Amino acid sequence: MGQNFEVSLINGVEVASFRGDSEGGTLEADLGMRDFTINSMAWDPSTGLLTDPYGGQDDLRQRLIRFTGNPEDRINEDPIRMVRACRFAARYGGEMDGQSQAAIRNRCRELGTGIAGERIRNEMIKAMAMEKPSLFFTLLHRTGLLSSIFPSLDRCAGLNGGPHHGETVFEHCLLVGDALPADQPLLRLAGYLHDTGKFDAVRFKAGQLTFAGHETHRDALASDLGQLRFSRRETDYILALVRAHMRPLTQDSTPRAVRRLLAMLADLGLSYRDFMRMRIADKRGNLAKSPYTLSDIKTRMRKLLDEMHGKNAFTMNDLEITGQDICRIMAMPPGPEIGKIKQHLFERVLDTPELNTRQRLVSMVEEMAR
Repeated sequence: MGQNFEVSLINGVEVASFRGDSEGGTLEADLGMRDFTINSMAWDPSTGLLTDPYGGQDDLRQRLIRFTGNPEDRINEDPIRMVRACRFAARYGGEMDGQSQAAIRNRCRELGTGIAGERIRNEMIKAMAMEKPSLFFTLLHRTGLLSSIFPSLDRCAGLNGGPHHGETVFEHCLLVGDALPADQPLLRLAGYLHDTGKFDAVRFKAGQLTFAGHETHRDALASDLGQLRFSRRETDYILALVRAHMRPLTQDSTPRAVRRLLAMLADLGLSYRDFMRMRIADKRGNLAKSPYTLSDIKTRMRKLLDEMHGKNAFTMNDLEITGQDICRIMAMPPGPEIGKIKQHLFERVLDTPELNTRQRLVSMVEEMAR
């Protein structure tokens, strides 16, 4: 849904033909069909004349986002403009006028059915490049759009963060996303979505809120990402960050615990750098606790690098024995049992890296075969 207009590329500049064909193709008619007043201005470089029939210049000075003409007409032409209005207002650190906000609230439910998911996805990715996308998410929630885009996040508004937080779950997610780098849009988006599982995991234990295991509650988020047509690779990456973000890494973490963490990251296809970025942002977004100091970060990074630079196995493919070797020694055909044996060997090697030699692993399998 949404009208298409012919665009030509001239000397690197996109040039569109007049859109107001029904009005004779005049400049004024063309400007009247633009989305917002700040985009409904035209400048003639030969004369320096600015044509501004809708007060776009004043709105730009005031950082006010206003639909051109009748908001209902502009939304009818292309409902994605509701999302763009929120993005523009957040980008310029401004607001939307009351009439535009009211029109979006009245039409917000249509977003999920009247727009291709990938168009909304593209707006979300663009928003990640701004200084504080939390303003964008706040406007989406205020106008009712968020419930059609990321209902898994929208439902967290007002959800108490529990005894270990000084903010709501929704506020925490916004703080975490803002703390992540703008040049990594998927990582940043994962920050805004990382605690959406708390809504499904919330329980009362000994009179207190608990969200134990919330990182495993990812079905609602996965459904949202699917509706927005995120690719399988993008979805897997975001869900992997959600799954891993609660894995502990402290100054007291043992080498064995660090190796198991690195094995988990390898299994999820995550880099240790992105894991650490998420951990640092997660801590910064907790108003009840102090953020990591530079010393804290260096200590944790050193623990990771020490294990990574050793001759350690972080996947089953790193074992100095193959599935074929196990089949031969056990006199068994390939199948699930061979996989279980290899997994057992991998667990042993994670605990004791010195076992990862062909001689020792063969001896262990031979012992099982007796």
